Amino acid sequence: MKRGMFITVEGTDGSGKTTQINLMKSYLEGKGYDVIITREPGGTSIGEKIRSIILDPENKEMNEVTEVLLCASARAQIITELIKPAIDDRKIIICDRFIDSSYAYQGYGRGIELDLITKINNVAICGMMPDITFLFDISPDTALKRRLFSSLPDRIEREKLEFHKKVYSGYKALASLYPERIKTINAEKSIEEVFETVKICLEQIL
Repeated sequence: MKRGMFITVEGTDGSGKTTQINLMKSYLEGKGYDVIITREPGGTSIGEKIRSIILDPENKEMNEVTEVLLCASARAQIITELIKPAIDDRKIIICDRFIDSSYAYQGYGRGIELDLITKINNVAICGMMPDITFLFDISPDTALKRRLFSSLPDRIEREKLEFHKKVYSGYKALASLYPERIKTINAEKSIEEVFETVKICLEQIL
């Protein structure tokens, strides 16, 4: 590869992103690629501190604009400190969430104008967009049932089901707008079946 590859993974909480990300890493490393896994918000020392503020259940009074600005701040840091250097070094970077999460959660979920999110993030991402985005599609009701068996929910996971339904609708809308980049994967199937679909998509871009 003349340059690295930027892969992002999206979906509502409980969609199985983490499991599929780890499978992708093993699969790509088996093919000889140098792979880095990271996450948003977070991925850097500064970003992880911002993440803890965003997700802290105690921060119930957080304004929606504050939330989108904090996410963009963490994004700006991970772009300059980790993602761009990795791409320049011909590595494959897999990021758990990226700008689509801001559109889905703060845009469709919180009601912030999408144009405003775009303007804020244009500064943060410096033109760096994913080569491919995997959207793990699972109904909000099923995702909620899965989350009941996970660790203590964070501030966003604690939102009402209606919020998560808005986020889900947002992701579906984004997938319709950008079908070439966003590949929708049925995440209600078995782990093995889901990954078989992921592998087909990966092979198409390698």
